[in-house]
Amino acid sequence: MQFRGLSAFPVTPVNAVGEVDVVALEKILLRLRQANVDSVGLLGSTGLYAFLRREEKRRAIEAAVNCLQGSVPVMVSAGALRTDEAVTLAQDAEEAGADALLLAPVSYTPLTEEEVFQHFVAVSESTSLPLCIYNNPGTTHFTFTPALLARLASLPGVKALKYPSSEQTDAAFISSLRSHFPEDFALGFSVDWHAPEAMLAGGDAWYSVLGGLLPAQAMSLASAARKGDSNRLAQLNAELQPMWTLFKTLSSLRVMYCAVEILGICSPILPRPLLPLSAEECRKVEAVLRELKSV
Repeated sequence: MQFRGLSAFPVTPVNAVGEVDVVALEKILLRLRQANVDSVGLLGSTGLYAFLRREEKRRAIEAAVNCLQGSVPVMVSAGALRTDEAVTLAQDAEEAGADALLLAPVSYTPLTEEEVFQHFVAVSESTSLPLCIYNNPGTTHFTFTPALLARLASLPGVKALKYPSSEQTDAAFISSLRSHFPEDFALGFSVDWHAPEAMLAGGDAWYSVLGGLLPAQAMSLASAARKGDSNRLAQLNAELQPMWTLFKTLSSLRVMYCAVEILGICSPILPRPLLPLSAEECRKVEAVLRELKSV
């Protein structure tokens, strides 16, 4: 079930030297558990997986597993530039008690399809955890072809796909995409301002940045999508348009790190070269949170 429903991707609070604030992370995770999210996507892009040291990733996983006590499945990113590092991260996640892995083909030099395939082979063979393909071309600059996706889905450990949604992610698109996979393969979608509609159109999961901090609002959207209630979904989506605008203009990562401080949960520090939002931009975030009755 870790690849179905609402998968909430929280921020990872860290201090000035990059150490994970376990107490703050637990506060965030307890909000997610209370909202009954279907899974937690730990150390995703919003969770700073690309910026954290191996020991801090392990600290975050152990804290999450200890906090949630099996009540919510924990999926962990194992993305890394080198295959051997990704294998190590996958093994660390399994040893720490994670339930699933998320893997993106992180690169500096553009990767070939064969390089990506062998990368996934190595990671999937190193662990017994089920693995979700992370297609994030805006970050990795690699786009999976249907042929490569079908080939990856033939690997025993690869069970799901996280795919960026768009205005074109309708029932026909999802049906076409699903035709490349086994019957039990799970199709989930990211990009918060389109993903709930993708669930409505037949997607199995919504991998949500919003859900990582405002899980009640995200769960309402996911519930409407699962029930096929397009009118309710449209109403809720309209209410969230100011937040989607902030995500698009200021980046969802920076908005969430600003929002977690506005909500009084903690005061995380973004790792350089990332910079926080300006005071004026944070006031815009606070205004939207007040409009959503989250402050």
